[in-house]
Amino acid sequence: MRPFIYERAADDRAALLAAASKDTMPSNAAPAQFIAGGTQLLDLMKLDTMQPATLVDINGLPGHSAITLSPKGLQLGALVKMSDAAAHPEIKRDYPVIAQTLAMAASAQIRNMASLAGNVLQRTRCQYFRDPSWAACNKRDPGTGCAALEGVNRKHAVLGISDKCIASYSGDFAQAMVALGAQVQTVRATGGGRTIPFEQLHTGSGDPHRETVLAPGELITGFTVPAGPWTRRSAYVKVRDRESYAYGLATAAVALHLDDGVVREARIGLGAVSYKPWRAKEAEDALRGKRLDEATATAAAQAAFNGARTHGENAYLPDLGRRTLVRALMQAQAMEI
Repeated sequence: MRPFIYERAADDRAALLAAASKDTMPSNAAPAQFIAGGTQLLDLMKLDTMQPATLVDINGLPGHSAITLSPKGLQLGALVKMSDAAAHPEIKRDYPVIAQTLAMAASAQIRNMASLAGNVLQRTRCQYFRDPSWAACNKRDPGTGCAALEGVNRKHAVLGISDKCIASYSGDFAQAMVALGAQVQTVRATGGGRTIPFEQLHTGSGDPHRETVLAPGELITGFTVPAGPWTRRSAYVKVRDRESYAYGLATAAVALHLDDGVVREARIGLGAVSYKPWRAKEAEDALRGKRLDEATATAAAQAAFNGARTHGENAYLPDLGRRTLVRALMQAQAMEI
């Protein structure tokens, strides 16, 4: 690991000032990085994939570790630990898909350390990105190419990709945020804050080096999940090589509003098969107004993957993704609420 400067911020302003830089690099590659749990950042620093000159510790920031539920929805502070949100009784009751995505992620030790904001900003597990000895990686070094296109790509994305990058988004919690129409609150070094629809937080594969719309020095302070008749009937299915401490091969977060078996509203987020947390709007449209059964679920899953593009070893993923989505839909339908 390379030498770095460590600073501990006492409040938002101190954190923003410490991270402020004239550099115009995107936040995930900027010379100053915020650190909370550090469960991925430190890993990437040890691999020499990320080389920040300064780490700004934000664990002491006040007001960003609260969980608040109201009739309007759920408010999650950016520094809430994954384990705390996963175990929260009201989240498990009213927003079960959130609790499930968090409980299925990583190990218990990591969940006890990792923050929600850090989790949604995690970077890809693509081996060509994580290993700097591979020169061709547009995400790490723009313009060098994508070694995964012709390489080992069994776990690479089939949705939202381009010829510049086929890396997959490996997180879980973000799929629930996409499905439930969450919003992200931030503060910026330039002053003031903004609210970003979660669907717009992550960028597309056309510019792999820039992974989010966050500006250098912009800090996530929390997430808002609006209340709705679909939040209680929500579920997450994660298919992986093994049941413990493994990233997904295909994941699906669904939230349904059913009226006498008919889908009045459907919310679907897909992960692992996609470049970024993926809102499957075509599948939602295919379900709305239909009676939910195996046939309609299968048709919706087909619609979700109509635009899939495969490369070599990941040719199996569209079928696995469809089957995963069907499982999630039927699991949510069977819930007693």
